[in-house]
Amino acid sequence: MASDTERMGPGRQLPELLPIFPLRNALLLPRGRLPLNIFEPRYLMMTDHALANGRLIGMVRPQRDNSPDTLYQTGCAGRVTSFMETDDGRYLITLTGISRFLIGEELEADTAFRQVKPDWSPYGMDLWEPEHGDDDPSDIRSRLLDVLLAYLNEAGLKADWDAIKDASVDSIVNSIAMSCPFEPDEQQAILEAASIEDRARALVSLMEISVAESHADMSDPDKKPSRLQ
Repeated sequence: MASDTERMGPGRQLPELLPIFPLRNALLLPRGRLPLNIFEPRYLMMTDHALANGRLIGMVRPQRDNSPDTLYQTGCAGRVTSFMETDDGRYLITLTGISRFLIGEELEADTAFRQVKPDWSPYGMDLWEPEHGDDDPSDIRSRLLDVLLAYLNEAGLKADWDAIKDASVDSIVNSIAMSCPFEPDEQQAILEAASIEDRARALVSLMEISVAESHADMSDPDKKPSRLQ
C-alpha cells in the first residue's frame, strides 16, 4: 500500500513514468496554475498520452536557450485540470502543480515526446496544501509584501492589492514567481528552494535586486536598461 506522500490525494498514486515538456521560459510550482498553448505534434501526442494516463505532465527547464537536451534535474509535475481543442487543432490546457521531482533516469522511449523515471521522494511535502497561516511567518510575510509593493511600482505593474494582502504566502509566491519577468535561471532557483519560506526569501532577494537595478539605471542614463524596463 502506498504511503500518503506517494499519493496525489485519495486513491491517486504518483506515477513511476512521467512525460516531460522541456520549456525554458515557463515555471510551474506546487499548487500554481500554468496555462499552455500546445501546437507541436509531439506535444499534442504528449498531451493525449497524459490525458489517457493520469493527466500528469512534468515541466522541466533546459539549462540553456535553444538547447533542449541538457535539462535541470528538478522539475514540477502538473495535472491537466482544463482542456480545450481549437478549430485549428491546438490544445489549450492548464496544468495545476502537484509535486516537484528529480529526474532519476530518462527513458529510451519509442514516443516522439520524452519520458523520465521521476524521483518524488525529496518533495513529499509538496503534496500537502498548507493551512492558511501555517506558511506565513510574520517576518517573511511582512518583508515579502513590502518588497512586492516597491517591485510593482518600479516595474509599472498593477495588482489587486486587497486580494494579495489576504492571500497566503504560498499563493503570493506562486502568483509572483509564475507571472513576473524573472530570468529562467532565477525562476529555477525559486523552484529548487526547499520550503515555502525559502521560496519566499528567494523571491524577496530577486525583487530587491530588480528594484536596485532599476534605480541604478535611472541614475545612469548611459547604462543598459534593466530587465524591468
